[in-house]
Amino acid sequence: MLFSIVCVDKPNSVDLRMATRPTHLDYLKARADKILVGGPTLGGGEAKDGPTGSLLIVDVADEAEAKAFAANDPYATAGLFASVDIRPWRQVFFNPALAS
Repeated sequence: MLFSIVCVDKPNSVDLRMATRPTHLDYLKARADKILVGGPTLGGGEAKDGPTGSLLIVDVADEAEAKAFAANDPYATAGLFASVDIRPWRQVFFNPALAS
């Protein structure tokens, strides 16, 4: 089942994000078979288009597994996120021409 995981970084946390990024990427690479798409959300204004959070669409058995996936992410365990929203998601449209 697909779930969206939308995480919002705490203010002024870019240094924590960058310090934790290598272990976060290792965590995701080890679970790549469960990730449909993922990456940072970007902000404008004071954030100057830098990272402000994360978005993942994951394919897992149920909501409990989605919550565990999010909770065990090194970004989460480091305390990076101000909020995490997990919801079931249904793919209705996909444009492979836009996939990178």
